[in-house]
Amino acid sequence: MTGHFLPQDLSDQEVSRRVFGPLQHFVRLNAWRGLFGIGLVLLALYLTTVAALFSQGVGIWGNNQPVHWGLGILNYIWWLGIGHAGTFISALLLLIERPWRHTLNRLAELMTLMAVVCAGLYPILHLGRPWLFYWTLPYPNEMGLWPQFKSPTAWDLFAILTYLLVSVLFLFIGAVPDFATARDRAHSRMGQVAYGLLALGWRGSQGHWALWRRATRTLAILAVPLVFAVSSGYSFLLTMGSQAGWHSTVFPPYFVAGAVFSGFAMVTLIAIGLRWLLCIEVLITPRHLDMLGRLVLATGWLTAYGYLTDLFMPFYSGQPHEVEVLMARLAGPAAWSYWLAIVCNVVVLQALWVRRVRQSPWGLGSVALLVLIGMWAERYMLLIPPQTRDGLVSAWGGYAPTRWDWMLFVGSFGVFLVPFSLFLRTVPMVSAFEVKQALHQERDGYV
Repeated sequence: MTGHFLPQDLSDQEVSRRVFGPLQHFVRLNAWRGLFGIGLVLLALYLTTVAALFSQGVGIWGNNQPVHWGLGILNYIWWLGIGHAGTFISALLLLIERPWRHTLNRLAELMTLMAVVCAGLYPILHLGRPWLFYWTLPYPNEMGLWPQFKSPTAWDLFAILTYLLVSVLFLFIGAVPDFATARDRAHSRMGQVAYGLLALGWRGSQGHWALWRRATRTLAILAVPLVFAVSSGYSFLLTMGSQAGWHSTVFPPYFVAGAVFSGFAMVTLIAIGLRWLLCIEVLITPRHLDMLGRLVLATGWLTAYGYLTDLFMPFYSGQPHEVEVLMARLAGPAAWSYWLAIVCNVVVLQALWVRRVRQSPWGLGSVALLVLIGMWAERYMLLIPPQTRDGLVSAWGGYAPTRWDWMLFVGSFGVFLVPFSLFLRTVPMVSAFEVKQALHQERDGYV
């Protein structure tokens, strides 16, 4: 049993019942209603803030001179980073054929999709005329208006659209066989038609399986480098700026490691929550939680290396302004963000060396939640202090987010929760056919 991720007495019928049961009969319906209700409240808060933003302009945010970038871009980077772990679990682990990914890939892919949507709304909302966001696309037009490809806004648009398209395709194509099973198990005519359309005529023939494997592997090959490209791309938003503290060649790998780190923390939280909500403890076992804990620990140490580099390079450069920015991070008005990031992302993380903590839903979930808080504080530490310490002392200033900044951020969780909750009732959250395949391989001794 020590070498297996799934109980060996688990039958194919039990797997199907656990995976497809919530689509017809949701056991913990009241808990789901509570989650959906919280999402609706947060979504209403988000829409209220957006309405105020459109009517009054971005002046309601705390951005000022010299802090041009505040919580808007901070939350954009935070949400976009969270989405990377879903692609990593689904794509890279598919290519290297790790069997334990099968119970986690679907929920990770769905998390990626929702996180990218939450991130993608921020660049649109900060525009002066957000309804004209499509002007940043290179489309033929009579006025000869073309995007400014030197603008970070254009970079954001192409990065988000590419990532969103690949995420949608990867999620949809990977779920086609399960949609076919849901079609065959549906009791209502509407369910049969809906799942039948999503199944694209799937009948499980040898030709269908060959095309499916080819398509998923092709998308995985495209998705893995996309994780590194997008993370490196938004690190260039900082390195191309003029502020001290942002000119570091370690930023691209630093941002990749931090993005995957925060993403794994979110996957861990969702996996722990869904294993209880959907009653799938036999599918997401303590060994799955143990592997997630190990991944969080490994990527956390990569992020900690970035912290050490950030401490070393200003003193090694010998530039007084770089040292001044570093000291502002360590002991300035925003020092709380630096030390909060160190405590949550380095100190608390060391609890994951203990297997009992990694396999405990409460212990692992607490660490994952603190990691998400720490990664948000890290983004604050990286973005705000360098802007408050300009080259001229007379241009130094402070930054304080307004209530609208906080309302928009808190409300963005509603953008995440509402569609995610609806997907729980309509989409199988575990890849049933892949779990069955992995179960048979474990019994036959192939893994």
